[in-house]
Amino acid sequence: MTAPASGFRVLVIEDEAMVAMLLEAMLEDLGHTIAGSAAKIEDAIRLIAETQADAAILDVNLHGKETYPLAEALKARGIPFVFATGYDSSGLREEWRGTKVLQKPFQVKDLSEAVSSLRAVKML
Repeated sequence: MTAPASGFRVLVIEDEAMVAMLLEAMLEDLGHTIAGSAAKIEDAIRLIAETQADAAILDVNLHGKETYPLAEALKARGIPFVFATGYDSSGLREEWRGTKVLQKPFQVKDLSEAVSSLRAVKML
């Protein structure tokens, strides 16, 4: 596991409360800061627009709605992200298949690697 630099702020966009809490706890245990958390698309849109975040973990589906518009908003703001889903990248829309996927269920090691890849993108 790589040690994160302090102050890396991560948005958590996840509609399952237990998964969101687990993600937040794991991120904090890894030394990251939670920039914000949203379970609904409307709240996530506001967070993406108003929050200073270095990266995001984005569930592919929030309450039955695909989150590709949120992915577009993150991309437009230059905020790197990974999709969190129970499927691999083949379950994504074709235009998003190159995006890194954090496959559920995941371990802290998987999350650490995903965030490390986001840090690398942010530094480019």
